[in-house]
Amino acid sequence: MCGIAGLFIKRTRLQPRLGELLASMTSTLCSRGPDSAGFALYTAGEPGRAKLTLTSVEERSDFEALGEMLSRAVSAPVSVVGRYTHAVVTVPADLVNLCRNWLLENAQDIRILSEGGHLEIYKEVGYPDDIARSFGIASLGGTHGIAHTRMATESAVTATGAHPFSTGPDQCLVHNGSLSNHASVRRELGRDGIVPQTENDTEVAAGYLTRELKRGRSLGEALKSSVEDLDGFFTFVVGTKNGFGVLRDPIACKPAVMAETDDYVAFASEYRSLTPLPGIKSAKLFEPKPATPYFWEH
Repeated sequence: MCGIAGLFIKRTRLQPRLGELLASMTSTLCSRGPDSAGFALYTAGEPGRAKLTLTSVEERSDFEALGEMLSRAVSAPVSVVGRYTHAVVTVPADLVNLCRNWLLENAQDIRILSEGGHLEIYKEVGYPDDIARSFGIASLGGTHGIAHTRMATESAVTATGAHPFSTGPDQCLVHNGSLSNHASVRRELGRDGIVPQTENDTEVAAGYLTRELKRGRSLGEALKSSVEDLDGFFTFVVGTKNGFGVLRDPIACKPAVMAETDDYVAFASEYRSLTPLPGIKSAKLFEPKPATPYFWEH
């Protein structure tokens, strides 16, 4: 069943409240997905620096020590901010690949959940409200974000198997539904150098969009082509560095509602998730049409 929420802030006055509003929206979706939850937020960045959001499959707690070893290995300053079971490691942008490779070779328990100048992803197993509190989501500001509450139907219930999924720099996706051709698309992505790390079909969808963006397509074009190339029942909400997109399959059997004001664009699986937003009573409300890409960019 699953639940999705997304918020794209147009005006800066609401940016400090991004996490607070997104957590409130997600709270109403707990019954749609009590297994696990995740949040992707586009937060402030530093020029010339990139963020890697890390988690550990072995419940590692010494992220600061890991950061010190990484700093020595790449001969560059590395900063580490721990947040519950995750850590955001900030490194020189031109050394991202070197840092990623060092982590893969020297810290086999580490999983890199996201990479980019602004994106941070936090996801765990458990009740969504508890997860939001544990990570302190309400304290985070930013320009836009997406969230997901999961009721697993196919792949394992794990932190790395929870949504959102990120398969490219400052790119992420959440999904309600099921893809019937994910195995064949997974093989195609592998030939193009994009290898999903989990068995979740949502990561395949994220990888598909990453591939299309690498080919030079805009977010809107990539969403449009996915209608033809991805089979199944789905609603996608996508984040990029500057943008926010929504797409439903041609049948549009999964629930979706949107709201737009001069201050924001919001998406949710249910209208009640939109009610915590300021000015919602005067917002333009609409249901996104089937097989029609919607996207907004800063």
